[in-house]
Amino acid sequence: MPTLQHRRSRGGPPRARSQRALFFAAAGLLVAGEAAFWLMLAAVQTNSGLALLDGGVHAALVEGRSAPATAFLAAVSTVTSPTWMTVIGGLVAVGWAIRKRELWRPALLLGAMAATVGVSTIIKHQVGRARPSAADFLMGPDDALSFPSGHTFGAGVFALVLVYLVLGGAGARTVRRSTAVLAFSAAALGTVLVAFSRLYLGYHWLTDVVASMGLAVAVTGIVVLVDGLRAARISGPAKGPAPDPAEDAADAGAGPETADSPEADRRHFAGDAGVGRASLRRVRVDAAPDGGP
Repeated sequence: MPTLQHRRSRGGPPRARSQRALFFAAAGLLVAGEAAFWLMLAAVQTNSGLALLDGGVHAALVEGRSAPATAFLAAVSTVTSPTWMTVIGGLVAVGWAIRKRELWRPALLLGAMAATVGVSTIIKHQVGRARPSAADFLMGPDDALSFPSGHTFGAGVFALVLVYLVLGGAGARTVRRSTAVLAFSAAALGTVLVAFSRLYLGYHWLTDVVASMGLAVAVTGIVVLVDGLRAARISGPAKGPAPDPAEDAADAGAGPETADSPEADRRHFAGDAGVGRASLRRVRVDAAPDGGP
C-alpha cells in the first residue's frame, strides 16, 4: 500500500516552536537577572567591582542637582514607591479582570507585585546595607535599608510584566516584533528612570539599583515561565498541520499499486476467477458427446 507523507513546516508545528521560544526567553531572563543580582551582591560584600563606583557616582549626582530635575525626579520617586506601586498594580489587575472577564493574567500581575515586596524585604534584612548619608536625602528621612532598591525593583516588575501580559502572554495573540521591541524598551527605560531618581535623590548606591533591575528581570522570567507552562498544559501536545485532501488525492493517484494494496488484491482475485470460469467451459466442451456418426 503506498505511503502518503504530508509536508510539514521546518522545525515542527508553529505552536511547538512558539512554546520553545517562550521557554528559552524565560530561561534567558531568569539567568541574566539572577547573574546581575548575585554579581552586585558579591561586589557589595567584598567592596569590589561596581561597588568601587558607588561613592563617586553618589557624590557626582549630589553636586549636579538642579531645581527642575529635583522636582521631576521627586515626582517619579513618589509615584513609584512600593506602597503606590502596590496600589496601582492592584487597581490595574482588578480593572483588567472586570473589563476582560479573566482572572489568570491579572492574578499573574498581582502575584508578581506581591513577590516583589516579599523578596525585597527579605533581602534588605539579610544584607543589612546602610543608605548613603541622610544629609544628602532630598525627600525627608528614610531609615529603611539600602540593598536592593524597592522603588526600582517594584517599578521594573510592574512595567516588564505588564507589557508581557498586555502583548498577549503565552501566545494569546501575535504581535509585530517592532511593537514588542518598542514596548519592552519603554518598560526598560521607565525602570532606568526610576533607578536614576533614587540615585539622584540620594537614597541609594549604584549597586543597589543595578541589583534591583536584575531582580526585576528575573521575576519577569519566572512569570513568563509560569504562563508558558500553563498554556502548554491547557493546549496539550502540539499537533501538526491538517492533511491536505487535494494533496492526498494526488499522491494516491500518482503512486503505482503494490502487491499489498487492496485494489491490486481485488483485481488479482477477479482475474483468477475469470481464468477459472474459462477453464471450466473448455472442460465441459471437451467432455460433451460427439454428435457425428
